[in-house]
Amino acid sequence: MSLSKKCMLFAFMGFLMISQNKLSAQSEPETEADIFTAKNSVHAELLGNSGLYGLHYGRIFHQKDKLKLVASLGFSLQFQREIQPIHSSYVIPIFPVEVTAFWGRSRHHLEVGSGYTAALNRRFIFDENYPNNIREQVYLNQALVPRIGYRYQKPEGGFLFRVGYTPIIGISSSNSSENIFNIFPYWFGISLGYSF
Repeated sequence: MSLSKKCMLFAFMGFLMISQNKLSAQSEPETEADIFTAKNSVHAELLGNSGLYGLHYGRIFHQKDKLKLVASLGFSLQFQREIQPIHSSYVIPIFPVEVTAFWGRSRHHLEVGSGYTAALNRRFIFDENYPNNIREQVYLNQALVPRIGYRYQKPEGGFLFRVGYTPIIGISSSNSSENIFNIFPYWFGISLGYSF
């Protein structure tokens, strides 16, 4: 079975689990364990939708029964070194945003969602018409990052842990007429943080 078929099967199974949880939640009354009073969170993520690392702020903006919806915004800096055509170092700012849903009672949850990441990148090109024959080209790297994983978060706040499968669908806009798509299927993210 190919990797794309395995991913689709895994996503379909997750959807079935979520649908079952949603149906059973309709017959169960809402309890205190379902209400999250700690709606804000901060966490550091290794890999995931930030690339290598990032700092994120998230907030629960909707909750009903076992379902919670979270929006998060992050920031990261990636150091880049160009060897050719010149030796140069620079910093790339990265801005990931994400909307996820998590299901479950108390502190253990299935989490699914999607994110968008933008990074302002640059490259150096040999060009005879520029000083030193080097032209700098600034372009936007973008990525869509789906997520499916596990989230540990208590309703009253405290320690937060997430781990998820986060394949990256990259879109590189090196010039205005061309977009280059790259898919990185083997990517994951681990987050540690605090909810309050």
